[in-house]
Amino acid sequence: MTRTLVVVGHGMVGHRLVEALRERDEAGAWRITVLAEENRPAYDRVALSSYLDGKSAEDLSLTSHELLDDPLVDLRLGTAVTGVDPAARTVSTSDGLVLSYDALVLATGSRPFVPPVPGHDLDGCFVYRTIEDLDAIRDAAKESRPGVVIGGGLLGLEAANALRLLGMQAHVVEMAPRLMPLQVDEGGGQVLGRLVEDLGLVVHCGAATQSINGEGAVRSVTLADGTVIETDLVVFSAGVRPRDELAELAGLARGERGGFLVDERCRTSQEHIWAIGECAAVDGRCYGLVAPGYSMAEGVAEQLLELGEGTFPGADLSTKLKLLGVDVASFGDAHGQTDGALEVVYANNAAGTYAKLVLSDDARVLLGGVLVGDASAYSVLRPLVGRELPAPPEQLLLPAGSGVDTGALPADATVCSCNNVTKQDITTAITEHGLTDVPGIKACTRAGTSCGSCVPMLKNLLGECGVSTSKALCEHFPQSRAELFEIVQATGIGSFSELIGRYGSGRGCDICKPAVASILASLGHGHILDGEQAALQDTNDRYLANMQRNGTYSVVPRVPGGEITPDKLIVLGEVAKEFGLYTKITGGQRIDLFGARVEQLPAIWRRLVDAGFESGHAYGKALRTVKSCVGNDWCRYGVQDSVSMAIRLELRYRGLRAPHKIKAGVSGCARECAEARGKDFGVIATDKGWNLYVGGNGGFTPRHAELLAADLDDEQLIRLIDRFLMFYVRTADRLQRTAAWIEAMEGGLDHLREVIVEDSLGIAEELEAAMQRHVDSYRDEWAGVLGDPAKLARFVSFVNAPEAPDPTISFVQERGQIRPGPVSLPMPTVGVQEVHA
Repeated sequence: MTRTLVVVGHGMVGHRLVEALRERDEAGAWRITVLAEENRPAYDRVALSSYLDGKSAEDLSLTSHELLDDPLVDLRLGTAVTGVDPAARTVSTSDGLVLSYDALVLATGSRPFVPPVPGHDLDGCFVYRTIEDLDAIRDAAKESRPGVVIGGGLLGLEAANALRLLGMQAHVVEMAPRLMPLQVDEGGGQVLGRLVEDLGLVVHCGAATQSINGEGAVRSVTLADGTVIETDLVVFSAGVRPRDELAELAGLARGERGGFLVDERCRTSQEHIWAIGECAAVDGRCYGLVAPGYSMAEGVAEQLLELGEGTFPGADLSTKLKLLGVDVASFGDAHGQTDGALEVVYANNAAGTYAKLVLSDDARVLLGGVLVGDASAYSVLRPLVGRELPAPPEQLLLPAGSGVDTGALPADATVCSCNNVTKQDITTAITEHGLTDVPGIKACTRAGTSCGSCVPMLKNLLGECGVSTSKALCEHFPQSRAELFEIVQATGIGSFSELIGRYGSGRGCDICKPAVASILASLGHGHILDGEQAALQDTNDRYLANMQRNGTYSVVPRVPGGEITPDKLIVLGEVAKEFGLYTKITGGQRIDLFGARVEQLPAIWRRLVDAGFESGHAYGKALRTVKSCVGNDWCRYGVQDSVSMAIRLELRYRGLRAPHKIKAGVSGCARECAEARGKDFGVIATDKGWNLYVGGNGGFTPRHAELLAADLDDEQLIRLIDRFLMFYVRTADRLQRTAAWIEAMEGGLDHLREVIVEDSLGIAEELEAAMQRHVDSYRDEWAGVLGDPAKLARFVSFVNAPEAPDPTISFVQERGQIRPGPVSLPMPTVGVQEVHA
C-alpha cells in the first residue's frame, strides 16, 4: 500500500530528500507532497552569488523535468504550513487544505539574522538569502556609491562581492578581529584581509554597528568607534537562525539555541515527524552548511524505505571556496583546539598565501588546517584528516600539496564531503561501470556535483584506475586541438576536408568544424568566409556579427583602447538612427549597435568602414578589446601612457583567432582603473615601466591574473605578449580560456614563465615570428565581405526574396530605444509602442 510523505520546505535539503527517496523507492511505496513557501522550486543557494554574475534563475534550479513530471511527487509552490496535528497526523496549509501524512519531514531551513540595531528596518536595508533578495539589492544598487555589508563571514564576503559586481564601493563590517572568524585563524585572516583590500573592499574588523541612520531610508551607518560611512544600501549577513516556528504548533521540543530538537536519526520528539537541514538541532546543535543537511536527507530516506538505521554520521564542516577570486579553505580542527595540537605554518606575504596544518602531539596525524590564497592542496589534505601523514608536513605545504597525490589516500577516505562519497565508492564505480570521464563519475556517484572542490581529484582517480583520459577533439579526430594545430602548421594543409581526409574520419561536427576553422584562421589561411571555410563557422562567425535572442544581430566596430574622435562618435549615432538600432556602451569601452537584420549588415558595415571603422571581432574567438584608463596624459596619478600602449596592443593583436575569446587591459598606475588583472593579459604601469599579468578572466569563474614579469620597457612587454598569445593559440584546448589553460598546465605559472620569459623550450623566436606573420597578414573581415559579391550574397533572410525582412522580428520602445518584442504579438501594453522591423 502506498503511504504518504509530506515534506515542508523545498530548499536544497528538502529537494535532496525527495530525490533520494524517489531514486531508491523502486516499488513506489511513498507518495510525496512537498509544501514550498517560496514561489520557485529548489535552487542552488550555495551558488547564489553567481546570479549577479551572469547566471539566470533557471541556471541555478535543481529541479529536473523528470521530477516535476513524476506522478508520485506533488510539488506545491507558494504554500505555507499553518498548523500541524501530530495526533491526527495532518498538516494545514495557507490555502485552506488539510493534508494527511504517514510521515512528516520538516525542512524549513533558516532565516537571516538581522541585529536589532537602530535603523535596521529602514528602506535600503536588505538580507542576502534568496533570488528575490538579490533582485532587490540589484534594483537599489547605485554605481560608484558606498554599500555596507554587516558581517564578515563567508556569506558576508559573498555579499560584498555582489556589491562590487554591481559597481559599488563595498565596506565590510565585522565584529571579530578578522574576516571569516569561524573558518580561518588569525594568520589566515590577516592574509585574507590584505587580499580583499587589494581588490578594492574596505574592511572594518573589530567593529560593531552602532546605528543605521536616515529619515525613512538609509543615509549612513555609524560604527561603535564613531566612524560614519555615507551609504544608501546596507546588507545584513550576520548569520542565520533556524526556522522552527512550527515547533509550538506541533508540540515539538526545541534545541537550546533553537531548531527542532532531533536525535542522531533526525527524529523529533513526536513520532512520525523528522527534521533535516538547518532547522534541525541534532543533539542540540544546528548546522549551517549544505553537506550535513544532505547527509540527514539520505539518512531519513533510508529509514522511510527501511533500508538501514539512517544514523547521522556527524558533520564535516570543511569548506573550500573562492571569494572575490581569492581561495580560502579550512578543514578539520582548523583552530588547533585539540589538546597538545601542534601547528606547522607557512606564510608567503609577498605572494599572498598562507597555509597551516594542525597535527597531533606526536606530529604524525593530521587534525586540520587552513589555506588562504592557494587552496590547491585542499582536495588531498581534507580526506587525510584523522590519519597519519603520508609525507613530512613541509612537503605538503611547499608548494601546496606537491608531495601527495590520490594514491596516498586510503580507500575509506571521504573524497566528496558534500555527498559523503569515499575514494572506494568512486574507484568501484569507475571499474564496475566502465566510467571514462569526470561527468560519468558525477552522474554515477554524485561526487563533485555540489561545491565542486573535489573535482580535481576525480580525474586523478580515473588515472589511478588505469583509465586514460582521451584528448580527442571529438569523435572525428583522435588528436587534441594542440596536436591538430601542429599538424596543420607542419603540413601546410589549408582546408577542413583535406585535414579530416588525411587525419580524421567522417564528415565532421559542430565541435571540430569551428575548431579547425579557428586553427586555419590563426595560421593565416585566408578570409574566414572564403570557400569551404564559410561552412565551418558557427552562427556568429558566419555573419561576422553577434546573433541576439530575437534573431537580429549586433554590430561592434573596433575602438582601440577606448579612444574615439567626435567625428567617429557622430557616425555611430548617424548609423544607429538610420537603421533604427539600439546603442549600448559595453564594458570593454566600445559601442554596440543592436537590432540589425542580416540583410542590413553589409550596408551598416559600408557606412562604418567608409568612416574608418573596422570589425571589433565581438563575434569571434579572438582578441576582443584592450581596455585602458586615461593614463598620464590626463590623470594626476598616471605614471605611463596607458592609452597609447592599449591602442598599440589592440592594433597589433586584432583579428588573432584563438581557442577562446581574449580580453586585455592597460592601467596607467596601480589604482587599476582599467581592471587589467581581470583580463586574459593585463598591463599595469610602474614608475620603471610595465608589469605583465596573465591568466585572468571574469565570467562564471572569475580569476585574478598573476604576475608574469615586472618593470618591462615597451619592446620587452610586446615580445612577451607575442610569445604568450602564440603559445596559448598553439597549445590550449578547444574553448579553453587562458585562466583554465594555465591552471591545467603542468607546473602552472612557473612553467609558463620558464617558456615565455626564460625561453626554456627555445621557441621564443619562433613564437615572435608567428605573431609578426599575423600582424603583417591582417585584413579587416568586414571590408573583405564588402569587396566580394559571392560573400555578400550570403547576407539575406530569404534566398528567394533577398530584400524581404524577417516578419517574425519585432521591437518595442523602451527608454527611448528599441528592444526585442515578442514573436507572436500580444495586445499592445499601455505605454509601450510597437515597432516592426
